[in-house]
Amino acid sequence: MKTPPQGAVDALILAQTRELHLPAVGARYGELADEAARGGTPHRDYLAHLFEMELDDRGQRRAERRLQEARFPHRKRLEDFNFEQSQVNAALLHQLVKGEYIARAENVIFIGDSGTGKSHLATALGIVACQQGRRVRFSTVAAMVNELQEAQDDHQLSRVVRRYAGIELLVLDELGYVQTSETGAELLFQVLAERNEVASLIVTTNLPFGEWTRIFTDARLCKAVVDRLTFGAHIVETGSDSWRLRRSLERAGRKARS
Repeated sequence: MKTPPQGAVDALILAQTRELHLPAVGARYGELADEAARGGTPHRDYLAHLFEMELDDRGQRRAERRLQEARFPHRKRLEDFNFEQSQVNAALLHQLVKGEYIARAENVIFIGDSGTGKSHLATALGIVACQQGRRVRFSTVAAMVNELQEAQDDHQLSRVVRRYAGIELLVLDELGYVQTSETGAELLFQVLAERNEVASLIVTTNLPFGEWTRIFTDARLCKAVVDRLTFGAHIVETGSDSWRLRRSLERAGRKARS
């Protein structure tokens, strides 16, 4: 039987890998085959390496899709956070990175003034959760309230609340930065109640719990929200010293000296 030319074989393999949805195999099979031939690698080992590479590539693409679906405004990672210039408990954050709190449906609440790293750390935990294969969604409180109000106007509120309830980790940023109407606070409570002890929530806020009545003006509603969010929660205090402002001043000082 006549051996087909190498070009025809390559074209056939590429067509087959596209049909089977194996893009990494299609992109790397030739290079790895040449390496295996030079090194005398057994066929089974070559195939195992090729399939392992495809699985790694799929894992990376799934993680990237989760990151896009999470809608992080910025991709900030834990390794980029300067714990030496922060009051944050570094040991607690490195414990949370493992993701066990999500499996236990526990919440994380970051409390501190503006510029102390709340959003950075909340985003970092969310990114790690995406990489661990979890469904994550990031939103500011104001944006979520607006979405819920629009859904209510369109008679789609139940559907939207269920969608948020089904996300493994919901990151709510900037609780307390924008005044929320009484109706908006009640709609937000619906999402929080649906997730209570079922799925994890990360919240960042500049207000101590005693001042949450600024957001949830009904005293009973405020008490219910605080009780649900704080029960078994990991509370991380980021302090009042803005490292973001300090860093800006340091940069300005370096420019002035230069």
